[in-house]
Amino acid sequence: MLQEEIGKQIMQFMRKNFLFDEKKTLGENESLIASGVIDSTGILELISFLEQNFNLKFEDHELVAENFDSIEQIKKFISKKTGN
Repeated sequence: MLQEEIGKQIMQFMRKNFLFDEKKTLGENESLIASGVIDSTGILELISFLEQNFNLKFEDHELVAENFDSIEQIKKFISKKTGN
């Protein structure tokens, strides 16, 4: 799966579950944590979504903030894990 498609799916998930203001924009490089879009519980929801949607299993050492802090970082991380 291409990074572009991964990004679209993640953005749809973020909009549906965390961005309740339709006018709010979310840049691909914007920190999801620092901007307040997600918190620690939101990270858990995001990880669950990624595991289910992309058929992944994360190792404990992969569960660090830098892998999940922006859509761009998530796209790169998922692509690396899936070999794309």
